[in-house]
Amino acid sequence: MKEGLNEVALEPAVAEVGETGVPDFGEVQLSARAAWYYYIGGMTQQEIADRLGITRLRVNRIVGQARADGLVHVQIEIPLAGCVALEQRLQAAFGLREVTVVPSVDDEETQRRTIGEATALLLQPKLRPGIRLGLSWGASKRFTARRLKPIRLPGSSVTSLMGGMPVGSSVNTYEMCTEFSRVIGADCSYLTAPVYCTSPDARDMLLVHPGIAEVMRRARACDIAMVSCGNMTSRSLLAHDAAFWDQMPSLRADGAVGDLLGTFLDADGTPIDHPLNDSVIAMTPNELRAIPTSILMAGDMSKLPIIRAILRKGYVNTLVTDDAVAAALLA
Repeated sequence: MKEGLNEVALEPAVAEVGETGVPDFGEVQLSARAAWYYYIGGMTQQEIADRLGITRLRVNRIVGQARADGLVHVQIEIPLAGCVALEQRLQAAFGLREVTVVPSVDDEETQRRTIGEATALLLQPKLRPGIRLGLSWGASKRFTARRLKPIRLPGSSVTSLMGGMPVGSSVNTYEMCTEFSRVIGADCSYLTAPVYCTSPDARDMLLVHPGIAEVMRRARACDIAMVSCGNMTSRSLLAHDAAFWDQMPSLRADGAVGDLLGTFLDADGTPIDHPLNDSVIAMTPNELRAIPTSILMAGDMSKLPIIRAILRKGYVNTLVTDDAVAAALLA
């Protein structure tokens, strides 16, 4: 976990102090994690006590003292050592340029928010005039956009990396691109096509349309691509698309563990031989690999197989995930 992440700031005074008057490092880490779970994760004090193996009274004292001393601010200024260690190991194991790991929480929406906000902190220093952002679908991205500091970046652009869903959604590529373009004052390019066509021939016809061809060209010229991935369950955003839902049994039979930009991959990260992969309107995983900064925002153990597959093939060079997934990737 990077320094300055999320919404709680703790000073070492929260922790127990040893005989020398210096806060014990283990206690500092315990206090930081307890405060994180309480103020960010929305857990009860008893849930925190059970998770950390301490008494509820001790949790109450930690979080109460943090607030009383004015130590609850906008960011956690104490890096969680366990998360930092996982970041370093993941970088080495998968040849990644950057990794951010946040604590895992049971609430799915809270986990999306923490991953989205962590991505914003990673992204903010990279924003500059003329920056070209590319976006896929993803529930976490709306939290990234909200966490970014509004800034006007002349000559910047935001481009869809994949077609849209047939139903309106706050996490559709159209809505995502609009929200990001407002934050940085950028031009916006939508890939105004469905993510899946009715056939490979229909896909080929759409791709030569001048407007769609130009958006695809801009997508491939992005400086930064922010992508998510989907699992093979009804929780996937693709479940809103009938083409995916109807093909779920055959996708699984062909070895799919999930999708990246609408392309279904097997456990080794290789695109499977399936009609949906021949009908998708999106940047391909191999094209994503060529983007200078490619950020995968994905947590939750249900996505472990597809996250592992993406990292094995090196489709992205930056990862933002939670510590449960991080540990499992390294197991």
